[in-house]
Amino acid sequence: MTPKAQPVQSRGRITRVRPAGTDHQVITVEGGRQGYCKKPCADCPWRKDAVGQFPSEAFRHSAPTAYDMSDRVFACHTAGAERTKACAGFLLSGATHNLAVRLMHMRGELDRGVTAGGHELFASYREMAIANGVDPDDPVLAPCR
Repeated sequence: MTPKAQPVQSRGRITRVRPAGTDHQVITVEGGRQGYCKKPCADCPWRKDAVGQFPSEAFRHSAPTAYDMSDRVFACHTAGAERTKACAGFLLSGATHNLAVRLMHMRGELDRGVTAGGHELFASYREMAIANGVDPDDPVLAPCR
C-alpha cells in the first residue's frame, strides 16, 4: 500500500503509508519538516500514561527512528503529515543517537524549550514499544537504542 509520492505543503512528500491496526497507519514523510513540538501531546506514545493508544504494529513500523545514526525522525502524530513536526517525547527520550536530530541541533533548528510537561516518559524506544505490545524478542527492536 505504497502511494505515489505526494507533496506536503511546498517541501515534503509522503513516500510511504503502512497500515497499523484497523484505525491507524504510519506515514513516512520525506522533507518538509517544520519544527518540533515543545511538549508531549495528551496521547503521546512516549508518555507512560498513554500506553495502548496505538497498536503494536505502529511501533514496529517506527522502530528505525531509534536506530543508531538514523536519518528518520519520529514525528508528532497530532501535527499530521501536512505539518510534520518532531515529537517532543522523541526529542527528550529517543533521539540521543539520531543523526537527523543531531543535524537539527547543529543547524540551530532546536532550542532548549522542549519539556516533558510534568509527564513521565519512557526512557527508550525499546521500552515504549514493549509496553505497547511489541515482543521484546522482535528483531525490529534489536538495533534500537
